[in-house]
Amino acid sequence: MNYIVVDTYEELGKKASNIIASQVIMKPNCVLGLATGSTPLGTYKYLAEMCAAGELDFSGVTSVNLDEYAGLDGSHEQSYRYFMDTNLFSKINIDRDKTFVPSGIAEDLEKEGQEYDRLIEGLGGIDLQLLGIGVDGHIGFNEPDSVFTAETHAVELDESTIEANARFFSSKDEVPRWAITMGMKSIIQAKKILLIANGQNKKAILEKAFNGPVDPMVPASILQLHPDVTVIFSEN
Repeated sequence: MNYIVVDTYEELGKKASNIIASQVIMKPNCVLGLATGSTPLGTYKYLAEMCAAGELDFSGVTSVNLDEYAGLDGSHEQSYRYFMDTNLFSKINIDRDKTFVPSGIAEDLEKEGQEYDRLIEGLGGIDLQLLGIGVDGHIGFNEPDSVFTAETHAVELDESTIEANARFFSSKDEVPRWAITMGMKSIIQAKKILLIANGQNKKAILEKAFNGPVDPMVPASILQLHPDVTVIFSEN
């Protein structure tokens, strides 16, 4: 594992975007696993700038996102489809038909999960998976549990996750209680994993995830078993 500590959020974004850019340059038709939340915003900003400058070409890239809130369609401002369209896809030359996000409004979330797993498998898996980490150790919306769930699945969100995400909504009561998330199998089978984390509140969970035992109660700890993980942590 390559563990990089940087001083600022700006530096985190630059380093992370350079790693993703290198993947796209080396394999123009790569499959990128993408994440949402506040932490990747800087990374996406730099990727968009590189694309606008003609330094990066996303025309052959396929993307698969980690998760989506249950009950929100892609036009909802707090949906992850809307987040990706607004913060990245509209600013780069990626083919929108090759950008995939699990559907939060599928009638059968279990069936949606099975179809999403088949999609990823049909793409040949993920070349580089971008991850954040929750204060409870979740990756995607894989919350602490007694087991690691392999498949894409519906999940009831932990209270700490709801509280952390409440800042994006008018009130905590508006945060969906359920989501659909890529499972551990697709994540751990990605050829490369890039995890980014920002702020002192993430320091303890990073220590627990990468220096403690592999434990489904700390979902990110499964990444200890992966042969190619880069973690970038900004303390500020």
